[in-house]
Amino acid sequence: MSAPSLPQLSSKGSTCGAPNFNGVAPFYRWMELVTFGPWLQHCRCAFLGEFAGCRRAAVLGDGDGRFTAQLLRVNSTIEIDAADASAAMLRTLLRRAGTSAVRVRVHCADARTWHPANLPNDLIATHFFLDCLSADEVRSLADRLRAALSPSGLWVVSEFAIPEGAFGRWVARPVVWMLYRAFALLTGLAVRNLPDHPAALRAAGFTLRQRRSFLRGLLVAELWAAA
Repeated sequence: MSAPSLPQLSSKGSTCGAPNFNGVAPFYRWMELVTFGPWLQHCRCAFLGEFAGCRRAAVLGDGDGRFTAQLLRVNSTIEIDAADASAAMLRTLLRRAGTSAVRVRVHCADARTWHPANLPNDLIATHFFLDCLSADEVRSLADRLRAALSPSGLWVVSEFAIPEGAFGRWVARPVVWMLYRAFALLTGLAVRNLPDHPAALRAAGFTLRQRRSFLRGLLVAELWAAA
């Protein structure tokens, strides 16, 4: 039996000014494993068990699609809209989804202007994506996505963080600084500092339900509720 053909990429909204991750797509997983081992994926999947009952999800900037693949695995009926400015990343995401790719609609678009068309969503997922946006862009995104969620919807976030204390000053802050400089060279990323995404989500009406940290607080996983 032949493998199913991959869905066509749709293009919605301009990607002008978005960082270009096409060049790093073939190596993205190995870059992550070399630098942080399995911990970024542990962070992405920290609340995976909470999403078994979700019917529709919007996943923004999932890179090579490892979270999307796991979500499809634990939820056999969920339908996903995946948006990314990188067509190469989206193709990798679809390949990783395997036969479940039929439940994924991909949109090659800049998430700063993209609007989910299939509403309402039960879940929004942004894993190591909000750090590519400025504080103003995160605030605008949070306001827009709040309207795309059902009243009981959830937003799962994975991000880098700089904890208080010596570890934050002498380890986490230099690591984050180096990551921003590396991705500026590799992708043209213009952002240089972590945005205050918790403040943006709270201002948009979200409530923090759960929070877990990894690598002494360098990585955080958060589950936000719309209500």
